[in-house]
Amino acid sequence: MSGALLWAVAALWGAAAGGMLPRAAYRFTVPAGEPWRDRCPRGHALQGWLGPARCGECARAGAPLPEPPQAPPAALTPAPASTPALISPQPPSAVLLATTTALLCGVLAAATGARPELVVWLLLAPVGVLLAVIDLQVRRLPDPLTLPLAATALALLGLAALLPEHAGHWLTAVYGALALGASYLVLFLINPAGMGFGDVKLAVGMGAVLGWYGWPTLLLGTFAGFLLGALYGGALVVVRRAGRKTAIAFGPFLIAGAFLGLLAGAYGA
Repeated sequence: MSGALLWAVAALWGAAAGGMLPRAAYRFTVPAGEPWRDRCPRGHALQGWLGPARCGECARAGAPLPEPPQAPPAALTPAPASTPALISPQPPSAVLLATTTALLCGVLAAATGARPELVVWLLLAPVGVLLAVIDLQVRRLPDPLTLPLAATALALLGLAALLPEHAGHWLTAVYGALALGASYLVLFLINPAGMGFGDVKLAVGMGAVLGWYGWPTLLLGTFAGFLLGALYGGALVVVRRAGRKTAIAFGPFLIAGAFLGLLAGAYGA
């Protein structure tokens, strides 16, 4: 398969997968301790986890969605850990999710080429986008996503390691998952207010992904995540949208750093 065709197929997959995320994002976007949403924005029962957030009844009736509350989004005004995050009843944009996932998958295909591990990256990319969206909204990384992500990453990379022309090492992926998860656990124990336990569980999956291409890739992706988080937090302080001790959602930066490290590792493999 030519490079251009591979990129196109990957981008189409990303667009299709991203377009199916709004319902899951809407249902998972609730504060810690509350049950997952089972009603659409207009109160009708929701079935399943994939597809549009608007239920079939609303779509058939053509009813407009409720207006969101007139307040800054939680992603721009991170609240202290003791303050509940603001939740908008508006579901996430299907177009934005599809476009973002398509772009990520296309770039991953360009970096990885037609190697077996590309299938793993394309399957995990939509989950990463979903987790980032949820964490930005409510500072929560759901266990039904983070734990299967880690297990699936290791299982699929184990299968990829059995195929010819792969460019990584499964044992290093296992060690990377353990190392990054343990490192984040230490940070959580030192400062629980600054690092959530969901970040610890997410780090296991990201460690597996980064570890596939070796320790330099793992270190690069980890550093990139902290750097992005620090730049974002610093920017909020400069514009006076947050204080030095304000907690922010770190999951999106952990995921973004892993994505950058993965790109570097794939290009260099």
